[in-house]
Amino acid sequence: MRIVSLLPSTTEIVAALGKSDQLVGRSHECDFPEGISDLPACTEPKFNPDGTSYQIDQRVKALLQEGLSVYRVDQEKLEALKPDIVITQDHCEVCAVSLDDVKEAVRSYVGDHVEVVSVSPTDLSSVVASIRTIAEAIDASDQAEMVMQSMKSDLQQIQQKTAKLHHPDILAIEWLDPFMAAGNWVPELIQLAGGRPLGAEAGKHSPWLEWESIRRWNPDIITIIPCGYDIEESLSELSNLTSQDGWQGLDAVRNNQVYVADGNQYFNRPGPRLVDSTRILAEIMHPGFFSKSNSDSSRWINLAKHQFHQSIKKI
Repeated sequence: MRIVSLLPSTTEIVAALGKSDQLVGRSHECDFPEGISDLPACTEPKFNPDGTSYQIDQRVKALLQEGLSVYRVDQEKLEALKPDIVITQDHCEVCAVSLDDVKEAVRSYVGDHVEVVSVSPTDLSSVVASIRTIAEAIDASDQAEMVMQSMKSDLQQIQQKTAKLHHPDILAIEWLDPFMAAGNWVPELIQLAGGRPLGAEAGKHSPWLEWESIRRWNPDIITIIPCGYDIEESLSELSNLTSQDGWQGLDAVRNNQVYVADGNQYFNRPGPRLVDSTRILAEIMHPGFFSKSNSDSSRWINLAKHQFHQSIKKI
């Protein structure tokens, strides 16, 4: 079977199901697990992806206002790969190529015999449903049961450990200019990790936020997980948040409870690694009960400690 996966999360699901060797193509953003980046990329953005959060937001909105999709399919490359199955999504118009574009590329360049599998995860239950849907399409149902059971067991262990602990109010920020709260599955991850999510509801799209709302909520903890950004990229964009009037007076800031995590690799990808995302949140909210390994600096950092270490380096 020849599989093309056009979304990082679906690529990770295929790999978790033990079918990495059947992947022949990927999206331009697929980079996990190791070796996936060696596959030919079958998509590319229609906008310049370099720039600030605000600039990227404006470019994406301009395309959407014109009724255009944000990404394009490399039709000739797709034709050359001769896939049996193409996996995509129809949940978010700015996360991957549109389902219509994928269907048109397959119909025109590959043929009607190719199966297009689309998933639409909005919460944890639909993430699990996505795994099952993909597994059925690529003949990996037995492996899917093991993956789903492992996820369920790991999440239950985290939830049981945090159930009787203090549940802090936590705001997860998914975009920095303009501000956006992390919705969809993230509120559920926060609850499983022992917190109370602010600003967004499970199963609903991530909403835009006004700064005054953030001030009014005055969260105990702020976790910054911009979509598509790693930690260094997020740090370079923080001034829009930290320069806001009243930032220094927030409880999370005064108590050194502001964190930056790798949104791109973890929170933005609805697949098996949402278990890792939940553990990151548990480590942040309950450090006395969840230890952070030395390797976790690539997963999340405490902003105050990072800034202190940076200032020491300059002396």
